Amino acid sequence: MKVVILAGGLGTRISEESQFRPKPMIEIGGQPILWHIMKEYSYYGFHDFIVCAGYKQHIIKEWFYNYFLHNSDVTFDYTSGGNEMRIHKTSVESWKVTIADTGKNTMTGGRIKRIQPYVGRERFMMTYGDGVCDVNIQKLLEFHAAHGKTATLTSVILEQQKGILDISGDNAVRSFREKNLSDGASINAGYMVFEPEIFDYIEGDQTVLEREPLERLAGQGQLMSYRHNGFWQCMDNMQERELLEKMLERGIAPWKKWK
Repeated sequence: MKVVILAGGLGTRISEESQFRPKPMIEIGGQPILWHIMKEYSYYGFHDFIVCAGYKQHIIKEWFYNYFLHNSDVTFDYTSGGNEMRIHKTSVESWKVTIADTGKNTMTGGRIKRIQPYVGRERFMMTYGDGVCDVNIQKLLEFHAAHGKTATLTSVILEQQKGILDISGDNAVRSFREKNLSDGASINAGYMVFEPEIFDYIEGDQTVLEREPLERLAGQGQLMSYRHNGFWQCMDNMQERELLEKMLERGIAPWKKWK
């Protein structure tokens, strides 16, 4: 199953770093947060990724182009007048990574629509490229398969200004709206699962996934919530980046389940 990661936004709220690179390429613990997210999915056996790039997308492509070289022991042999390179050992993951330029100013739904040819008519997972979580991906997928609806999102309870969810007793999302600071309710943490019918809810580049598509799905009873009571943290600003960095330094990073 493919994992789609949104990595094309401008990241204006963390402009201290994003002026130089896309926000998903901002490092925590010496690796881009995008790498951490991919490691989360890879831990559960999902290695096929589609990265929806946009702003400074060339940086993401160049990073992956060099990833194998930077994580291998190599010999460069020029003795015969050529440029021979031999790989001795490598420590890279068994990933397949498709990086799609989905446009600099494309909205979240539009980015998903643009990568439809790479997904086809298959179920797929999707998340944002700026947050880490210790959600059990396998249980999330089992939950999605059991209810038979078009979409599942992972919900957490945090006092933050994100999209607020009205969740019923059967975990159906009844409504989806922007959160007020006074609200103390479940919010959308990403880590979604979609049936291919999601593409039918997206019109084009200016479609915001969190607006009309998710609102329509909620109204039709086709959007379910997988409630996560564990760790989730986005990286919207430098303070949150420093928090994640300190958690890694202290060895208390809940999302880091891999060795």
